[in-house]
Amino acid sequence: MKLLVAIKHVPDTEARVRVAADGVSLEENGVKFVISPYDEFALEEALRIREARGGEVVLVCAGPEGAASTLRQGLAMGADRAVHVCDDGFDRADALARARVLAAVARAESPELILAGKYGVGSDENQTGPMLAELLDLPHAAAVSKLELGEGRFTAHHEIEGAVAVMEGSLPALITCEKGLNEPRYASLKGIMAAKKKTIEVRSLAELGVDPAELREGSRVVWESMELPPARSAGRVLDGDPARAARELARLLREEARVI
Repeated sequence: MKLLVAIKHVPDTEARVRVAADGVSLEENGVKFVISPYDEFALEEALRIREARGGEVVLVCAGPEGAASTLRQGLAMGADRAVHVCDDGFDRADALARARVLAAVARAESPELILAGKYGVGSDENQTGPMLAELLDLPHAAAVSKLELGEGRFTAHHEIEGAVAVMEGSLPALITCEKGLNEPRYASLKGIMAAKKKTIEVRSLAELGVDPAELREGSRVVWESMELPPARSAGRVLDGDPARAARELARLLREEARVI
């Protein structure tokens, strides 16, 4: 069974980020980049399916040259090979542009199942997965917390408020993965060493039949500026009589914080 796992090259969620001098991008110097956390659930699920059913796990990442290091992380976890669509324009591309590029790779690979995180850290907005499914005309289940595969079929569980929605469909299909689907493994020393010998196929937009102008100029989302959130103000301690402090707290929440 061929499984295609889409991963995104993103800054470590624990990193302290800074806005670059251009005012519309992050300063990347000194920032560690990793696989987007939800994509790790997708990769782990693909590895478990391969271990149970056999086959091949192929990673795909659309990103700048530095994304090769993120693909190596996935190969070290156990993926068989990777496809890197290399272009610096992906940093500003919207979800539809990324989905079109991933769709081109998927058509070339013809996987039986495509897995991705429910969204990529950063500017994904939970749109790339559903858009990719639509472009490929595939059944799609989003934010899946439990996945079962049968003969040419899938059953996916999606948690909603106070209940669980159960969806069924045919393969090939696209599944986006939620936290709780599994517990991603750590790369072993053996896996890290083996990853150095695994193949990362670098593809250009032109090789995939994608017009580079579509990526750079056809984006429906334009980044005009970027700024860090304002620093939090210091907290306030209300001392004295508890009843009086409670009344003062209620007043502050109503008049200053405006939350009640």
